[in-house]
Amino acid sequence: MAKHDENRTPHLVWDWNGTLLDDIDAVVGATNAAFAEVGLAPITVDQYRATYCVPIPLFYERLLGRMPSDAEWQRMDVVFHDAYAELRVECLLTDGASELLAGWRRDGRSQSLLSMHGHEQLLPTVRGYGIEPHFVRVDGRTGPSGGSKALHMERHFAALGTVAPEHAVIIGDAVDDAVAAAHVGARAVLFTGGSHDRAGLEAAGVPVVDTLVEAVALAESMTV
Repeated sequence: MAKHDENRTPHLVWDWNGTLLDDIDAVVGATNAAFAEVGLAPITVDQYRATYCVPIPLFYERLLGRMPSDAEWQRMDVVFHDAYAELRVECLLTDGASELLAGWRRDGRSQSLLSMHGHEQLLPTVRGYGIEPHFVRVDGRTGPSGGSKALHMERHFAALGTVAPEHAVIIGDAVDDAVAAAHVGARAVLFTGGSHDRAGLEAAGVPVVDTLVEAVALAESMTV
């Protein structure tokens, strides 16, 4: 095998929920549990993907017809996370994820993980799937839930230290991943297996793929 040219291969920043973890059914189930708190009817995966956005209260407004009150938002947020914790244990990694992570690391290439899942919950979860050693850094959300990833992306690159955003590709399942990438000057590839339908992802103006294999191949072609 030819020696890997580190000057031409980007650092990968992986998203977790809906990207490496195939948890869309758990997310929608937890969302429906939260909706029940305010009398909303349950939605399907397709309806979720067609409607989802951040900040999360705006997503709820689209379906509720009004912005939830602070009390409603707090209650729905607690119910969502409690329900998700129960449903997540049945979720598997997305097809090909383990092999792709191992292969990227085996070839001497760097990758990290940034999620909007709470940091204290994220670390043992990722460890439990046996993939933590593939990452040079794993960061989850700190602070309130429901917001954008942009500032977290800033902090992630600051913590990485030696990786410049312009030498990185973010792989995620949400328009917000592309927004966060643009915020720091990185590029993005979006995956259709998570929170948005293809039309919603394509509106972000970055490449959209249907498999993680395609995502990694495309990221690899983005020489730096």
